[in-house]
Amino acid sequence: MSTNLERYSRQMRVPGIGKAGQERIMASRVTLCGVGALGTVLANTLVRAGVGFVRVVDRDFVEPSNLQRQVLFDESDVTGNLPKSEAAATKLRQINSTVQIEPVVADITRTNIEDLCRDADLILDGTDNFEVRYLINDVSVKHGKPWVYGGAVGTEGMSMTILPGETPCLRCVFEASPGPGEVGTCETAGVLAPIVSVIASFQAAEALKILAGKRETINRELFVINLWDNTNRRVKIAPLAGRKGKCPCCARKQFEWLDGEHGTQTSSLCGRNAVQVTPKGGTKLDLGELRRQLEASGAVSANRFLLKCNLTDAGEGYEFTVFPDGRAIIKGTDDVDRARTLYAKYVGH
Repeated sequence: MSTNLERYSRQMRVPGIGKAGQERIMASRVTLCGVGALGTVLANTLVRAGVGFVRVVDRDFVEPSNLQRQVLFDESDVTGNLPKSEAAATKLRQINSTVQIEPVVADITRTNIEDLCRDADLILDGTDNFEVRYLINDVSVKHGKPWVYGGAVGTEGMSMTILPGETPCLRCVFEASPGPGEVGTCETAGVLAPIVSVIASFQAAEALKILAGKRETINRELFVINLWDNTNRRVKIAPLAGRKGKCPCCARKQFEWLDGEHGTQTSSLCGRNAVQVTPKGGTKLDLGELRRQLEASGAVSANRFLLKCNLTDAGEGYEFTVFPDGRAIIKGTDDVDRARTLYAKYVGH
C-alpha cells in the first residue's frame, strides 16, 4: 500500500469504500457553500477523508460568537479580521497538505454559483439561508450534480440528499422559501454546537458514499433530529413527485432562483443585528482609497481581504466591513433600507 493510501487505511477498511472507493474520493472535487457552523465541520471531515479538491466559499469574516461552534477557527482568526474561507483554508492545509484547497471570499448569488459549481462532482450545503439553498438546488437539477442539504437551529437539525433524476429535490419538500418569522433562526432560537456536529457529520457521510460511488447506500428521506428532546424521524418524500409534474424545479425545469425571479441584493444576517448590501452588477473597490476616505468618519483598519470602520451616524454606532467586490456588512441595524442609505453615504455606490 502506498504511503498516501496508508494515511486512509482505517477508512478503507470500512465496507463499501476499500481501495477503489478511496481512490475515487481522492480524485473527486467538491464545492462547499458556506464555511460557518456546518461548513467547518464538513470541510474538516472531508479534508481528513482525502477528498482531492475542496472549494470553500463564504462571504463572511470570523467573529467571537462563531467560536462556540465553528470548529476550524480560533481567537487569532478574530483578531486578524480574517475572512472565513481564508482562515479555514489555512487550517485545512495544515490538516492535509495533499488536498487542494481553493478559498473563495464571495457572496453566493445567481451570477456566480454556476461557475463555482461547474467543475464539482458534489455540492455541499454549509449555509445559513434558504436563498443560497434554492440556488444550489437549481444548479444541481440543471447540471445533474448531486448535493446534500443540511440545516441546524436551536437543538434541531435536518438533512436531505438530492440526486437529480433519482430522488426528490429540495423544492419537492419546500416549494417556497419560508417567510420572515416563519422559522426559527440562530438569533431567536440559538444554536447548540452538538446539533451542528451531528447534522454536518450526517452530510459528510452521505458525501463520502456518493464520492466513493456507492449511491445505492444514500439516505433518500428527509432526516430530522432533535438532541434536546431525544427525538428523530425520517420523512418520506413521494419519489414520483417530480415526475407527476408537481415540482417547479425538477419536473418543470423552471430554475426560478437562477433566473432571478426570487432572491434579493440585500439581506439581514442571522443573529448579527447586521445587513449585507451587495451592489448590483458588482464592482471593484480600492480599499486603500476607501480607507483614506473613511478615516475622517471613524476608526479604520484594513488588510488585503477587507476593510473595517467603526463610525457614528445620527447618534447611532455602526461597524462597516467592506470587501473588494463592493459588498459590505453593516452591523448595528437590521433595517435593510437604513443599511442601503448608510452604504450610499459612506461607500458611495
